[in-house]
Order: sequence, then structure tokens, then C-alpha cells
Amino acid sequence: MNFAEFAASRKSVRGFTKQAVTKETVDAIINAAKWAPSSYNTQTWKIHAVSGDVLDKIREGNTQRTLAGTPYVRDFPYKEDYDGVHKQRQRDVAMQLFDVMGIAREDKEKRMDWMMRGFRQFDAPVSLVLTYDKALEPAGITQFGLGSLAYGIVLAAWDLGLGCVINGQGIMQSDVVHKHAQIPDSEAIMICIALGYPDENFAANEVRSVRADNEEFVTYHGFQS
Repeated sequence: MNFAEFAASRKSVRGFTKQAVTKETVDAIINAAKWAPSSYNTQTWKIHAVSGDVLDKIREGNTQRTLAGTPYVRDFPYKEDYDGVHKQRQRDVAMQLFDVMGIAREDKEKRMDWMMRGFRQFDAPVSLVLTYDKALEPAGITQFGLGSLAYGIVLAAWDLGLGCVINGQGIMQSDVVHKHAQIPDSEAIMICIALGYPDENFAANEVRSVRADNEEFVTYHGFQS
């Protein structure tokens, strides 16, 4: 298929099989993704690939802190609440997911369980934690580069038959991730990507989020037609 078809075929995967992902496979994904563009080719990104006991400890720490009501801790300022059309799109995809998973609006137990899956990094066998050096702050252009890298990762994984979901909840207790992944304090954690082989029997994996029509966000200037 051409690139437009391939890009449109990708979807977020939130349920994974128990099949292990080898270091060689992770390395192949990163080798493809690292060709993402960065400002002046500075490549101001780092990746901590986490699996096994280390990832289990992160899951446990995230779960314990979240259930205890510990305030979220991120390594950079972040707007937690969206407004307007952005909020509506967030709600729309949540409704899609809850519908296929059979989670009723009033079912607090199932809604909590779904939320905790995010803090467990969706029980994926691998988590790729993307960071940058704090010395680069204010880091807007660096964060832009990490976004390019993240998109490269999810496409490269999809090409190899693996699924991903870019996951903010998994690093919302950043102290836990720093500790167990041995990420130095000089690095800021930006995001993590849950990675593994898709579970075809997991209902939420059927969900494909909707994209806005170009007319909603593109303005053309100087074109003749």
C-alpha cells in the first residue's frame, strides 16, 4: 500500500498479548524511527526502553500512588484539561472506547479499572520512555522533535505487526519512572509509548479514532485554485 493508506491503517492499540518483544525488534523499530526530523539535525531525544521486572515495578508504583491519591507529577508544564472542540474530541474517543468495552457511564468500578490500565501502561510488554536533557529548556523545539520521533516509532512498529499507544498516564508519576528506569534527574520525561503485539480479542483495539476534515484546521494562502 502507499503511505497515505498505511498511515490511515494505523490505530492505537490498548490491549496486548503476552508475547514477548525482543530487544532486536525494539532496536529495529528505533532504527527506523530515528530518521524523524529534528531542528538542525540536533536529535535532542533519548529513549529508555523498559520491560520485564523494571516495567512491573513502574506499574506497581504508578498504581499504588494513584490509588493513594498522590498528586500527579510531570517533568514539564502540561495542560491537563482541554476546552471546546478539543474537549469534545477527547470525549468522543472515550465514548467510542467505553461503548465497545461495555463500560456504562454510571459504572464507576469499570471506569476506574479502565483508567488504571493507563497507569499500568496498558499491561504492554514494553514501554518506550522518551526524554530530553533539561539543559535544553525552554524546550518547545525539542519537544516538537520528540513528537516527530514518537510518530516514527508508532509507524515503524505498525509496519512490523506491533501496536502502540502513546500514553501520558504512564509517566504522570514521573518520580516512579525515574527511580525504576534509572533515568537521571538531568533528563525530563516527556511521554511513554506502550508497545507490543495486538490482542485481536480485545474489543478496544477495534476502535479507530476520527480525524477532522482538512477544512477545519487548514488555511491555504496564495494558491490559485
